[in-house]
Amino acid sequence: MNLLFEFLPLILFFGAFLYKGIYAALIVLMVALPIGLFVKYLRTHALDKMYLWSTILLMIAGGLTLYFRNPLFLYWKPTVLYWLFAIAFLGSQFFSEVPLVQKMFGFIDGLNLEKITSAQWSKLNFSWVLFFVGVGALNIYVAYNFEQATWVKLKVFGMTALMFVFILAQTMWIAKIIGNDDTDTEQEHD
Repeated sequence: MNLLFEFLPLILFFGAFLYKGIYAALIVLMVALPIGLFVKYLRTHALDKMYLWSTILLMIAGGLTLYFRNPLFLYWKPTVLYWLFAIAFLGSQFFSEVPLVQKMFGFIDGLNLEKITSAQWSKLNFSWVLFFVGVGALNIYVAYNFEQATWVKLKVFGMTALMFVFILAQTMWIAKIIGNDDTDTEQEHD
């Protein structure tokens, strides 16, 4: 259900883009994203910080885009957001007790995350830094070098797919580490 609140505004944005163009699509997104954030808050009684920051940045970039009639502000919004996430992950490496990625995966019940070493968490956290820097660069590269429709497709479908594949790969890596530790422990007892 959470994915619905995050992906539905993008689908509405895409539909409005196909039907009426970038400015109409932006208005649809600027209405849908805060509604999605509010509904998600009502359901969970907690603010999703990533969703909140994305909404705030959209309101700023969207407002500038509409005021100046220049979509470059909108194009830069994902890059700025991704690079802010990269800074947050990198900063957590040095200024937090545990890396941000460890906090994220710590919310998943049933995983024995104690088996993952500090060095492994650091490596995992740094991979998020690289991922966010990379997708931010990809976003702005496509915005400046391809047609607007290509950028919209990347934003709606490409970035979502990249994020899904990246999280899946991270989850599989964690499962492998946890699984290898279980196997090693069982072999030691035999």
